[in-house]
Formats: sequence, C-alpha cells, structure tokens
Amino acid sequence: MKKTLLLALSLTAAALSAQAQAPAAKAGQTAGPAITFEESKYDFGSVVQGGTVDHTFKFKNTGTAPLIISNIGVSCGCTTPEWTKEPVAPGKTGTISAHFNSTGKMGMQNKVLTIESNATAGATTVSLVGEVKDPTVASNAAPGMKVEASGGASVRTDAKKVKEKAGDTKVKAKVK
Repeated sequence: MKKTLLLALSLTAAALSAQAQAPAAKAGQTAGPAITFEESKYDFGSVVQGGTVDHTFKFKNTGTAPLIISNIGVSCGCTTPEWTKEPVAPGKTGTISAHFNSTGKMGMQNKVLTIESNATAGATTVSLVGEVKDPTVASNAAPGMKVEASGGASVRTDAKKVKEKAGDTKVKAKVK
C-alpha cells in the first residue's frame, strides 16, 4: 500500500515537473514548432525564355519550440532552393531563396517548393508563378526597350549585348 501511494505521488510530481518545464503557448502560438510565411506565392509576372527569377520567401517560427527545415523538394529541376540551415528559435525569422531558370520553358509556370520540417502541421508549400515568353518577340528590340507581346503583355529586353544582321551590314549594341 505504501509503495503504491509513493509511486502515485512520484508520478504526479514528475508530471507536474515536466509540465512546468515546457513553455506555454501564448495566444496565436502553436505548441511545438510552427512555420508561418509572409507570402506563400510569388508572381514574377513574365520573363523571356532563358531568363532567371530569384525570390526570397521570409518565414517566422510562430511556435514554442525551435523550427528545423530538413529538406526542400522542388517540382522541377529548373528550380533551386537555399534555406536557413540552423534551427529557428520561437519568434525568430528565416528565409528560403528560390532560383528559377526558364531555359526550355514556355507559357504559364507554377514552380512548387515543398518544405519538410519538424513543424507540428507537417510539410508546407510555397510557389513561384508567372509566364515565360517567347525569346523571338524581344530579340529584335534594343536593350531596355519595352516590346508588346501577343495578348497585350509587355516584355522588357535586358540583354547585355544585341547583335543583329541587316542585309550585309552588322549592327552591334552594348548596354553600359
């Protein structure tokens, strides 16, 4: 009888001690790690095929425990992620940078990044969306010139060099 009572008291004390050590979740905070993004989708508008898009997604750990991103999967090899590798403490922020290379792509794009972490909600996603335009539409324009593309969209040419052959005369232009 004494052993049972002593065991019950010990278990109760251990449970209370463990509860006191765990940080309490405040209003709007998730118990355990939680990832909250400022934006989950970035619309890059349009880019000429062969161009690149870089964007940084910012997130905050809105939980009560450190957040650790273990991996980021991508929907296509044309998208490369980099992310905060060290644990993100509760209330602190981190980043995920995405680099999209549009070589070989055309039309509307939706590049999804799947973030695998120890967040209590499980995996989450962010995405880059936009349109890859035909390079021949902008190839006849001078650098920095705005060109009207099909459907009324505009594309800005940002080539460092433009070479064009007009008859037997070669034309070269450089942007400085």
